[in-house]
Amino acid sequence: MIERSAIELEGVVKEYLSHGEVVQAVKGVTLDIAEGEFFSLLGPSGCGKTTTMRMIAGFEEPSKGVVRLHGQDVTNVPPNRRDVNMVFQSYALFPHMSVWDNVAFGLKQKKTPQEEIRRRVGEMLEIVDLGGREKRRPRELSGGQQQRVALARALVNRPRALLLDEPLGALDLKLRQAMQLELKRIQREVGITFVYVTHDQSEALTMSDRIAVMNDGLVEQLAGPREIYERPASTFVAGFIGTSNLLSGTAAGGVLETGGGRVLVPGHDGVVSVTIRPEKIRISADKPDGELSALPGTVAEVVYLGTYTSYAVTLADGAEITVFQQNAQDATTTAERGDSVWLSWQARHSYVMESR
Repeated sequence: MIERSAIELEGVVKEYLSHGEVVQAVKGVTLDIAEGEFFSLLGPSGCGKTTTMRMIAGFEEPSKGVVRLHGQDVTNVPPNRRDVNMVFQSYALFPHMSVWDNVAFGLKQKKTPQEEIRRRVGEMLEIVDLGGREKRRPRELSGGQQQRVALARALVNRPRALLLDEPLGALDLKLRQAMQLELKRIQREVGITFVYVTHDQSEALTMSDRIAVMNDGLVEQLAGPREIYERPASTFVAGFIGTSNLLSGTAAGGVLETGGGRVLVPGHDGVVSVTIRPEKIRISADKPDGELSALPGTVAEVVYLGTYTSYAVTLADGAEITVFQQNAQDATTTAERGDSVWLSWQARHSYVMESR
C-alpha cells in the first residue's frame, strides 16, 4: 500500500509523429512510486521505460495524462523547476575539475555558503566511499569510482527523487554487480526515492523494492521482485525475468498431459499456460514416485557454470526444458548428453498465468 506518493503517473501517453503516422511510445501508464522507495522500470529496448523516466524528469512532455511530484501537478513544469536530479550512463563529469569540485558544482551554482558546501560535500563523499580522493581528477578514477562521483554530485543537491537511466551499463560485469549493492546501500542511507531504468533483470531484482515490467509502452506487471519472479503475470514477464520454462495445453482435472508425461496444475481446467523455473526441477535417471509433475526427455546439452550445471532436455514432443542443478557437495545426478532422464517438480512450482 502506497502511504505517500513521491511520484504519480496517471494515464500518461507519449506520441510521436513518424513518417506521417502517430506512434505511441508510452500507452497510458498509471503508477504510484512511494516516498523513499527504490523503484525500477524494467523492460527490453524500445519498451518505453526511458521515455517514461524522461517525462518524470521533464525532458519530455506527455501527449496525454498527468505527472505529479509529491502531490503537485508538474506535467508542464520545466526540468529545472522539478525537485529531481538525473544520472545517466555517461557520467558527464567535468574532466578538468577535481572530485571535490565536481561534487560541489551544483551547490556553487546556487551560491550556497562555503561552510555548508564543505560540510555537505564532505558528508556525501563519505557516503559514496570516496573520502580521501577529493583532489583526484576523473581520469584517475576507476569506472565505479566515477559512477559514485556522479551519484554524489546528484545527491549533494538533496533532490526529493533521483532518476537513474541505465547508470551501470558502461561497467564490466563484476564491477556492475558490486555497484548494484553499493547503489542500494547509498539509497538506504540517504533515504530518498530512486527511480531506476534498466533492461537488466538481475539489476532490478537485486536492488528494487518494486519493479514495473514494461513491454510495448505498457506496464505488464507491477510488484516486488519475489512476486514478479515467482508469480509472473504474463508469458512475457515469465520469459523476460530470468530463465523460465513455458508449457501450454489443455488441462483436465488439474492435469496437463504433455511431452509424454504430466504436469500437475491443481484447480485448473481448459487451456492453460504454465511456467516452471529451472531451479525448481529435479533431474533423475528413474521415473519419480509420488504426486509430482513428471516428464521424460533426452539430455541435449550440459553446461557447467561453476555454482550450478545447466541441462537442456528435449521432450518427446520436441519442446526443450532447461534445468539448473546446484553443484552442491551431495549432488548425485551426473547426466550426460544423450542420456534418457526424468524431470520432476512439485505441483506448487507449476505457476499458471494469463497468456497475452
